[in-house]
Amino acid sequence: MLKIVSLLVALMLQIGVVHAGAYEEILADAEHDRTGAVLELLQLGLDVNTATPDGTTLLMTASRNGNLDLVDSLLKKHANHLVRNSFGDTALMLAAFAGQLAVVERLLELGGQQEHRDGWTALHYAAIGGRVDVARFLVAKGAKVDARAPNTQTALMLAAAAGNLDMVKFLIDEQADIKLKDHNGKTAMDVAEGKGNKQVAGYIAAFYASDK
Repeated sequence: MLKIVSLLVALMLQIGVVHAGAYEEILADAEHDRTGAVLELLQLGLDVNTATPDGTTLLMTASRNGNLDLVDSLLKKHANHLVRNSFGDTALMLAAFAGQLAVVERLLELGGQQEHRDGWTALHYAAIGGRVDVARFLVAKGAKVDARAPNTQTALMLAAAAGNLDMVKFLIDEQADIKLKDHNGKTAMDVAEGKGNKQVAGYIAAFYASDK
């Protein structure tokens, strides 16, 4: 009897080690776009919503990488596309930041949320990343150009801080309000100047001059 118990304990420990190894393996496979390997491990029983310690799921990784095949496969297996990691990122937001337009389109088709209760939006992420094509798509799908992030900055302010001139031009063309101020009383032009982004600041300043 003692031998049987010992064997069962040893087997359970071995299964635990294998599972832990598979957990690390599937995360690495997703990170390196090894779609087939990820799907094989899911077939063996791993959770489709497996995530890193910070909550970044397989779907978030695939979305950020622009691996549409893996994104579609995970979604077919009912991966949760609305879950957020510990930083507040969703799969849609990470795809927007990385400029993965095809993935952004797919996630919005499934009802991915552009806005979240804390104020961050996919457009904010696209603005920071300087992803004009993604921003154009999001605006066409109803994104609010002057929505405030938790730090009270708009997409225009975030783009100005990052020095993304093409994004600044796009947002102004989309009627972003250049006169809005953040909680520090700074406009997008002020933010650009504070970050040393002179070209962006000069571009915005020209619109102030045209109003006079």
